[in-house]
Amino acid sequence: MSDQHEPKRQRLDEAGDGNGANGTNGTNGTNGTNGTHAAANGASPKADDVFVGSIDQGTTSSRFLIFNTAGEPVAGHQIEFENLYPHSGWHEHEPLELLESVEKCIDEAMRKFAELGYSKANIRSIGITNQRETAVVWDKETGEPLYNAVVWPDTRTGSLVRELRQRDKADGLKELCGLPLSTYPSSVKLLWLIENVDAVKKAYEERRLAFGTVDSWLIYKLNGGASAPAPIHVTDSTNASRTMFMNLHSLQYDDELLSFFGIDKTKVALPRIVPSSDAEAFGKIAAGVLEGIPIAGCLGDQSAALVGQCGFSPGQAKNTYGTGCFLLYNVGNKPVISKSGLLATVAYDFGANYKPVYALEGSIAVAGSGVKFLMNNLGFGTESNQITELAGTVKDNGGVVFVTAFSGLFAPYWIDDAKGTLFGLTQHTTKAHIARATLEATCFQTKAILDAMAKDSHRKLESLAVDGGLSNSDLTMQTQADLTGIRVDRPRMRETTALGAAIAAGLATGIWRELGDLKEVNQSGRTVFEPILERATAEKMFNKWEQAVEMSRGWVRREHGE
Repeated sequence: MSDQHEPKRQRLDEAGDGNGANGTNGTNGTNGTNGTHAAANGASPKADDVFVGSIDQGTTSSRFLIFNTAGEPVAGHQIEFENLYPHSGWHEHEPLELLESVEKCIDEAMRKFAELGYSKANIRSIGITNQRETAVVWDKETGEPLYNAVVWPDTRTGSLVRELRQRDKADGLKELCGLPLSTYPSSVKLLWLIENVDAVKKAYEERRLAFGTVDSWLIYKLNGGASAPAPIHVTDSTNASRTMFMNLHSLQYDDELLSFFGIDKTKVALPRIVPSSDAEAFGKIAAGVLEGIPIAGCLGDQSAALVGQCGFSPGQAKNTYGTGCFLLYNVGNKPVISKSGLLATVAYDFGANYKPVYALEGSIAVAGSGVKFLMNNLGFGTESNQITELAGTVKDNGGVVFVTAFSGLFAPYWIDDAKGTLFGLTQHTTKAHIARATLEATCFQTKAILDAMAKDSHRKLESLAVDGGLSNSDLTMQTQADLTGIRVDRPRMRETTALGAAIAAGLATGIWRELGDLKEVNQSGRTVFEPILERATAEKMFNKWEQAVEMSRGWVRREHGE
């Protein structure tokens, strides 16, 4: 399989994918990621000022931001890296390039931090947040990668997943790990690599193989890799919960799950699972401008966004409006296995005196990409804000409903035989009505997921915290509040994913001693959208959406002989 080791390279044309840690939030910081911010309130730097750093490693770029104790970024740097597509459906990253991008971001951010009058001595600790499910394999003796990282949306494992679904006990996996069999979890990526890449298979048989998600890889290498006196090979429970190897109840690897996938844990080194916030488990930076600074926090990107929004109470939820949407809903200290097609996952685990907190997760395939479709395919404008402005020129959708099922519909519908469909067009219909219907489509799907989450968890939703590019649209956020009947809360500082990792590290190292200390973090300048539409009107709109969803079914049909 020599073509796999020298893949044809291709750059990602569209930054942001909704799942990478900074794919959707990366450019929404108030003053920009690559800038420097004035010292808090214009005050002169002090030697005893304390800050926490945050590595935000996403699908299209890496960043390092430095936050003050109010949760405000004071310096940062972002670097995009190459996304590789060697074959149709394949998506890879070079592991060493991910590491290099992170190290360069740290160097540049610290240079800007020094320009503000600060030094390494002001950095108490750092946290890490990362794209989830992406699988990395390396030789534990040399510390070098054995293959490119297989990225979370990669679909090369499709046939393998279909085979696994036919195995005994396949139906019971979700009760153990919270996830259904699909191409997303790391488990099927590792299994494919062992079966199809000679170097990986050989290392597995010789018991030299190490596996981890991106957090594990970065922590391992930042601690010195194989040359460290005691190599650090760990992950936190939010990332481990995306592998299908971890029992959602015990937060440890499950022999039944490993056996199902045919993984012999004596032949592959799996990262030790530790809490998301820990002053010692993640080690220290081994070299460079932050040498000796502890890594004290680690969260998968969507969990980090929930923490960054301070969604610490059951019934609180966050939605990241990127190319697609990712919703996380805090369900408290016991996992809830969904009956509505949602995923059960770990929200965060702060260890010590805190119990693990779980979440339900749902995703929407088309959000910001629907806006780009109007711009790039239909010529509705050249900037995203123009779509909102166009939609705002009409008072309603004029009876138009746009089911944006370009590749089917995700949770809670799970319809794979639908395509994008416009309903209700008349001679009265204008571009503005279609633009409004496009924005509403994301809001309708968000409401459907939130309703399913409330039904599964038996908890009433309190509020919806939002971030991501499409959350910049006041019209969309007001529509979301109107349709759900709850307040929508948008922070001014929207680097919530990076902030979440910083909070995890800060809690472990005394920057914040308890969750109550975070009540003022990132609270300045928030915008709250209260529902103003009559409930009867909102329900009528949603019922029309549900009718349109049902009518979109069945468009994709296999013809005879296919």
